[in-house]
Amino acid sequence: MLTIGLIKEGKWPADNRVALTPAQCRWMRKHVPDIRVVVQSSPHRCFADIDYKNAGIEVKNDISECDILFGIKEVPVELLIPGRTYLFFSHTKKLQPHNKQLFQTILDKKITLIDYECLEYEDGQRIIGFGFFAGIVGAHNGMMAYGNRTGAFKLGRVYENKDYRHLIHTYFGLKLPKIKIAIAGGGRVAQGVLDIMNLMGILEVDPNEYLQRSFPYPVYTQLKGADLYRHKKNKTYDRDDFHFHPEQYSCRFLPYCTCTDILMNAVYWEKNMPRLFELKNVSELFAIKTIADISDDENGAVPLNFGDRPMEDPIYGINKLTKEITAPYLADSIDIMAVGNLPNELPCDASRYFGEQLIKHVLEDMVKGGSPIIDNATIVKKGTITKRFEYMEEYGAH
Repeated sequence: MLTIGLIKEGKWPADNRVALTPAQCRWMRKHVPDIRVVVQSSPHRCFADIDYKNAGIEVKNDISECDILFGIKEVPVELLIPGRTYLFFSHTKKLQPHNKQLFQTILDKKITLIDYECLEYEDGQRIIGFGFFAGIVGAHNGMMAYGNRTGAFKLGRVYENKDYRHLIHTYFGLKLPKIKIAIAGGGRVAQGVLDIMNLMGILEVDPNEYLQRSFPYPVYTQLKGADLYRHKKNKTYDRDDFHFHPEQYSCRFLPYCTCTDILMNAVYWEKNMPRLFELKNVSELFAIKTIADISDDENGAVPLNFGDRPMEDPIYGINKLTKEITAPYLADSIDIMAVGNLPNELPCDASRYFGEQLIKHVLEDMVKGGSPIIDNATIVKKGTITKRFEYMEEYGAH
């Protein structure tokens, strides 16, 4: 029998999400007899210990007996159990400097690391994640920031609502001014953004029409790969070629900077990909007042992202002239919303969504002992970096 443990989130501030809800654990107990689930006691989860106990799931402090450990955010190095298999968002595949020690400790402790972010179909489409709810919360917060800046409307905080259904009710009667919103990206994150746009009654328009016209009502346009990128030489866009050779492409977003009020960035970005714009483009002609960098890559697709803010205080300003961090909502600044754990504002909904994907796409393969998808998502196996991630060798060296 395979014993799965749901770990207590150790990173601070604590994340309230969990990989499997009590109801999902109860379903597994009934329908997947080859798996036993143990939950590590935690005072911070959106589902209390008693909820798991009532579902017939064992709750305890010591879960070192478990074969596989499911978490959400990075695990503090002192809490890593040697020789175990972990699944969590490690934020190491891009060689993030702040997680170098985590990666080195995983190697030292002979741990197997399967990163949720790396669970992909053959075409590179991610299988599992919280992206949809990141898009929902990020879009709301971006609109909230613009309302705070202009005084044209008022939105409360997402986490003040019990769940997504209650959040939707807060949009009834919301009257928005004539604004133009550019949504960059086309994946799950963008889907969440589009949900909020539609719930707020914002109308979609074609990218060309968006550039050429003004509108007497709020509008948005969605810019996907073919709208955003073009090959420098042959002036075309091919999705597969772009992902293999992004440095050969340029970004076509710059014209939108002159006619957009709010930018919602949902683009997946790596360091060799073109940015939406560069710092030198931020001038008097730069019309964007609010940027919700939902993808949240510091100095990434949005070079005005100078770092994360906590969930409780998600907005900061960047002075257009000096490019220095300021308080938000100043006349000569651009407001930036950049938060690393946006779905934590709707933790119960996000956890249910995530757990459903985990059960549907990963669980059966874990019981069987693996699959090509799981193998490709295994960054480290028993302390050794796997072939697909050999580029991380120097990152893992002491």
